[in-house]
Amino acid sequence: MTFTDMLRGAAQANRSMLCVGLDPEPTRFPAGLQGDANKIYDFCAAIVDATADLVIAFKPQIAYFSAHRAEGQLERLMEHMRRAAPQVPIILDAKRGDIGSTAEQYAKEAFERYGADAVTLSPFMGFDSVQPYLQYEGKGAFLLCRTSNPGGDDLQNQRIAGLPGEPRLYEHVARLAQGPWNLNGQLGLVVGATYPHEIARVRELAPTLPLLIPGVGAQGGDAEATVRAGWRADAPIIVSSSRAVLYASAGGDFVAAARREAERTRALLQAARG
Repeated sequence: MTFTDMLRGAAQANRSMLCVGLDPEPTRFPAGLQGDANKIYDFCAAIVDATADLVIAFKPQIAYFSAHRAEGQLERLMEHMRRAAPQVPIILDAKRGDIGSTAEQYAKEAFERYGADAVTLSPFMGFDSVQPYLQYEGKGAFLLCRTSNPGGDDLQNQRIAGLPGEPRLYEHVARLAQGPWNLNGQLGLVVGATYPHEIARVRELAPTLPLLIPGVGAQGGDAEATVRAGWRADAPIIVSSSRAVLYASAGGDFVAAARREAERTRALLQAARG
């Protein structure tokens, strides 16, 4: 199955738009695990098992593993997710962005070493920095477009002189992803939940692409506004919540609390569809 097939299948089977982001920070782990970087796999696997029937995707953030020399634990976690939830696609949140042979190595890391179904990329070095990932048939690639951080305005919201209508940079990225760069239908876009008006604009420019939308939960994005702006019956949205689910409780009930928060967020997103 292609990444898009998996995404649609998980959305239907789990009745979900919710993606759980796996951003393990040992200092925030519950009692019994707290401060122990060797327990990253145990913590994340418990969250996966508690939410696998509630999500459209899982999104491990690679920096939270590599910072603790836990790449081996990430490999184990990827294997666990494929066994425990084979119907749920895995998006490796790596935000890679390099060219030529280096990009080929990053693509190999994402798809061969870790076995991800999709990866996040920075498009700002141009198409040749994206193309190596598209050589992997059926895999997905999400391009940063309009991110949720305040500093995104520094570049993404600037107008491009010389192009018809002087589009903003994020609008130009959306058009490229919907059009000439999307050679095999593998591209999606990352758009932050903190900017619902921009989500609507990206959806207008990229009506068929899947949108990965972080920022709901701890970052303050409005779930209802996000769904209204981005969801379409034929174009899935993947609304990511990380800290709100992972750290729903600091006690021994952290697994049950994570499930309750995932259920609550999933229901909120589904209700916003109307």
